[in-house]
Amino acid sequence: MNRAVLTITRYPSRHVLTALHSMALFRFPLMANKKINFFKLLGCGRNGSFDLQPDWRQYGIFSVCGDAASTSFTPDNYEQWKREYYGPFIAKWWQFCGCETWTIVLEPLLSHGKWAGKEIFPGLTNSPVAGPVCVLTRATIRPSKARDFWKNVAPVQNKMAGAKGLLFSVGIGEIPFLRQATFSVWHNETDMRAFAYSMAEHRDVIKKTRDRSWYSEEMFTRFQPLAWHGNLNGLPPLNADLVPTVGQL
Repeated sequence: MNRAVLTITRYPSRHVLTALHSMALFRFPLMANKKINFFKLLGCGRNGSFDLQPDWRQYGIFSVCGDAASTSFTPDNYEQWKREYYGPFIAKWWQFCGCETWTIVLEPLLSHGKWAGKEIFPGLTNSPVAGPVCVLTRATIRPSKARDFWKNVAPVQNKMAGAKGLLFSVGIGEIPFLRQATFSVWHNETDMRAFAYSMAEHRDVIKKTRDRSWYSEEMFTRFQPLAWHGNLNGLPPLNADLVPTVGQL
């Protein structure tokens, strides 16, 4: 079965231009990487949030791989794993720039929709999990609908920051304003569902998404986190103790 890997990278302020160049240059080694079946290079919203203002220091790589490519991931061999998984060009680039990186390995549980015209996790049926759960929602916003979309999602994002059970979230996207995604980690599925289906603002946005046809393409995927490691802004975004299978993929 395919797994997903998300790596968030934060550059020192002196390497802002170098970070921008990576969005073009990383494409070539990733295209040639036989471990990776699908990838997207991503920017981040301000301070990693879902925001119109980009964060010029923070970027992401979302990729899909087979089981074997992720099984060697452990906190103890994280640097070696990055070299083996992403290849020496990307790993040395991050090392030269003095980047912080944080990586999470994900088992897909449920997915519907497409990304760049591809159904990247086909044939999944939902498998409830007792522990933490991750959600990736991404969409291509119709240019004619972008202003209406951004006006309506702001209240939801403000509420999400204080939602019960939210452990971490990051706003990511391929193209500013138009190809956007949110990746979030929740303490459990109950908390995630309470936010998604019980909060009035979120229900309202879901309804408007259908009624106003904001998206030309969208994908929703739910994951079980298998392992994570690394730092952002000097701290680990998540407590490793939350995942008992770390190092046992």
